[in-house]
Amino acid sequence: MKILHNISECLTMAGGPRRGSAMAQPGLIRDTAVVMEGEVIVDVGGSDEMLGRYPNEERIDAAGRAVVPGFVDPHTHLVWVGDRANEFEMRLQGKTYMEIMAAGGGILATLTATRQADLETLVSESQARAERAFSYGTTTMEAKTGYGLDLETEFRQLEAILLIDQQGPLELVPTYMGAHAIPKDYPGGTAAFTDWLCEVALPETKKWWQEHAPEKPLPFNDVFCEQGVFEIEDTRRILQRGEELGFRSKLHADEFVNLGGASLAAEIGAVSADHLVKTSLEDIKRLAASETVAVSLPGTPFGLGQQEYTPARAIIDAGGYLALATDLNPGTTWNESMQFIQALACRTMKLTPAEALAASTINAAKAVGLEDKIGSIEVGKQADLLVLEVPDYRHLTYRYGTNLVAEVYKKGVRYVN
Repeated sequence: MKILHNISECLTMAGGPRRGSAMAQPGLIRDTAVVMEGEVIVDVGGSDEMLGRYPNEERIDAAGRAVVPGFVDPHTHLVWVGDRANEFEMRLQGKTYMEIMAAGGGILATLTATRQADLETLVSESQARAERAFSYGTTTMEAKTGYGLDLETEFRQLEAILLIDQQGPLELVPTYMGAHAIPKDYPGGTAAFTDWLCEVALPETKKWWQEHAPEKPLPFNDVFCEQGVFEIEDTRRILQRGEELGFRSKLHADEFVNLGGASLAAEIGAVSADHLVKTSLEDIKRLAASETVAVSLPGTPFGLGQQEYTPARAIIDAGGYLALATDLNPGTTWNESMQFIQALACRTMKLTPAEALAASTINAAKAVGLEDKIGSIEVGKQADLLVLEVPDYRHLTYRYGTNLVAEVYKKGVRYVN
């Protein structure tokens, strides 16, 4: 057992995921101590009280610094090889994301490189990104496939996710995203590829997973619901087939066009709907009336040099669940720092520091279905927490471009930056 004491302020996020005005209530306790035993938190309270209650246990002095829950990044494309620096230059010259994709760039460019990579290379390059994210305070990260669009490469990505998770310390939540794009010149186009996903890929992925990770739940099933990729009925069919097989649903929605993906997510009970840049007020109301989490990825429009972001204030005002994520990927936003995402969200979407923190911890945990296990500092939860360099948590969003995490605790184990 160990006691982390002399904490200036502890942002507990206790009480579960937050909607609406509750997002501004971070459960702040001053002059705090957190008691950990093994992988879990066993007590939280005033420093003097905890030290008196546990007089003979190991003591770790937080030195008057702030403590927050470990960040949860609920949307990343962690596993790939190579880079797309050339596309960044093309965008600066005026090319749009969809124009670059139509010319064979975008997702399809990374697909080619990832198909050619062996497992060792895939793990090595992705592990380096995972380690950077961990040093910046991300203790749990969702990681998608989707850079194979065939069985062999998608399975290799899943295997890489399992290996990186096993190596730790970052904990990965896997997502299968065979519906990330349409392979170039696929016979029959979207309709035929949708058939293949439903009839072959999803059943085979379930079989592969049960052979390689039988102790773990099936990955999430995600679809890029967008004009010219998978439209509403294609998306509905892929997600419904996944649900029949036991996969839980996520979807990329309304990034470039308001197709109604957010409403579809609410209708089918998806765990999350992500991007939501073009989402209408009517869609927001439907999303807010559901348990589906709206996941905003402000790094993506920032990376694309765009001015329009998720209508986060409208989602909060409607009473919806809002989470933040990096969307870490090689094309639009190669960024491992949830600290930067929070700072960006405050400036571009007018979140308060407390709302940004809630969206990066307890609400982000709900966006990966783990709100009962992680995302807050309370008794019975996994001991995932961060000791900041500063006594005031608001510095996380006040400052940017630096790392304010001094120490990371993952499952009770201390890692010093």
